[in-house]
Amino acid sequence: MYTRTIAAIALAGGIVQSGFAAEVEFTLSHWVPGTHPLQVNGMESWAKSINEASNGRIEIQIFPAQQLGAAADHYDMARDGIVDIGFINPGYQPGRFPIMAAAELPFLFANAKGGVRGLTEWYKQYADQEMSDTYFCMALTHDPGTFHSTKQILVPEDVRGKNVRPANATEARFVNLLGGASVQVSAAESREVLAKGAAEMTQSPWESLYIFGVDSIVTHHLDMPLYASINAFVINKAKMDSLSESDRKVIEDHCTPEWAEKMSSGWADVEAAGRDKIAADPKHTLHKPNAEQVQMWKAAAAPLTDEWKETVSKSGGDPEQILGGLVDALKKYDSYAGE
Repeated sequence: MYTRTIAAIALAGGIVQSGFAAEVEFTLSHWVPGTHPLQVNGMESWAKSINEASNGRIEIQIFPAQQLGAAADHYDMARDGIVDIGFINPGYQPGRFPIMAAAELPFLFANAKGGVRGLTEWYKQYADQEMSDTYFCMALTHDPGTFHSTKQILVPEDVRGKNVRPANATEARFVNLLGGASVQVSAAESREVLAKGAAEMTQSPWESLYIFGVDSIVTHHLDMPLYASINAFVINKAKMDSLSESDRKVIEDHCTPEWAEKMSSGWADVEAAGRDKIAADPKHTLHKPNAEQVQMWKAAAAPLTDEWKETVSKSGGDPEQILGGLVDALKKYDSYAGE
């Protein structure tokens, strides 16, 4: 049977489809533009592979750009069956997913490709503890991001007194520790707060400055890999339970550490290339910390780990085991940034 894969194209303002129906349809909702490399280089290939592996029985309809709901609501949307697959940022809901928050700590990820493979492998053993009301599919992330500002950003003191759009809840706390004020909105809403002057800095990987249209606003950049903002695919449980055994296996076979790496690879390459684009633009200035200044950043970030350990302990987890397991998983795939 010939079937369609529907991809919502943000620039076209609608949905492109061929008109042939599949036996099983999934709605996949996310909040980045339809032209984002994660959709173009990741989600669409994933959907096509699922369609082919199911002999055309399963199709994925992709709805980008918050068409079906706000970025922070996507976990609950998948849980409640408003969508079948939700692209979530756990850090948009502070305190809700303390184990996953370990991956938000600074200076962990050396790269996204092996990083998401290790991250997915590590988190699958914990998903039932804090995402039990959905089916956890895979974790995703970008090439490590950093601070971008309207003024010089080189040392931690440069954040003091500034309003900053942080990447997630952990980075929001980091901003506060540095003496800044966090303006917590999603990446999709970052341009509005920067353009209005409600924030003077943002956190982002490099190409995303262009993707979200803030490259003309923030022209000073901390040239140092600092953090990874974690994303994931979660699937409505009732939808998974409704599948035949063979169709469920198709989905499970596409919710693996290997697929996490495939999904993130194109995104990682695009974000990394964005740094070179910024560096070549005379309107932009990159501020590269020396070894002493890097240590200043690491010392400033150290309390985040202590606070995270305390939070996890209060929820009954073993922080040393949890964080140690994540570090081991990142090392396994040559993606740990620590010493």
